[in-house]
Amino acid sequence: MFTGPLEDRVAISELNGTYADGVVRIDPETWASVWADDAEWDLMGHKTRGKEAIVAFWKGAMSGLEAVSFHCIPSMIAVTGNTAKARVQTQEILKPKQGKARHVGGLYEDMLAKIDGQWRFTSRTFRIVAEFGAEG
Repeated sequence: MFTGPLEDRVAISELNGTYADGVVRIDPETWASVWADDAEWDLMGHKTRGKEAIVAFWKGAMSGLEAVSFHCIPSMIAVTGNTAKARVQTQEILKPKQGKARHVGGLYEDMLAKIDGQWRFTSRTFRIVAEFGAEG
């Protein structure tokens, strides 16, 4: 369900857009801008805490990719005051520097906070829902 002030829900949707833009352009500065300093990221069981560590891990993961197409669609945003919960469906086409391209459909479970007037991710948990192309 989508609940809470429309202005906040739009801002959270735009935050996801910024995240996607950073991924597609493989731009660590843009991608880092969406995270709270003390955020947690669970990427398929690999847990990282703190914005600096999250960005360092992401840079390492992205270094093996030639290109990425990344689309995300918020499927639930529930705002309560200065915090929110959200679910975001993703579609990715990953072109590694070596090997075959992969098509991944995933789901993020998110917690967010409004910090200094700006929404930031405080926790993101990602899991793959469907994947194609990994076997060749």
